Amino acid sequence: MMIHPSYKEMIDAVNATSEDDTVPVVSSRYSIVMATAHRARQLVDGDPALIDDIEDRKSLSIAVDELFQGEVKIIPEKAEQD
Repeated sequence: MMIHPSYKEMIDAVNATSEDDTVPVVSSRYSIVMATAHRARQLVDGDPALIDDIEDRKSLSIAVDELFQGEVKIIPEKAEQD
């Protein structure tokens, strides 16, 4: 079974929204999985969805689409500590 978007497409989409083109925000599947899971937990806890088409969709699917569409930004851990 093929998933859409693929991990490669997700990584490319997330890195395309990076402010610093020289350093990728994510470079592994693990980073994408962790970011998506974190956002899905936020949605389950009541945060509003940032995309329109959410009818009858699970929080994980919504989180994947939000990341892929650039509605959610991944902040590197190093930047969070500053």
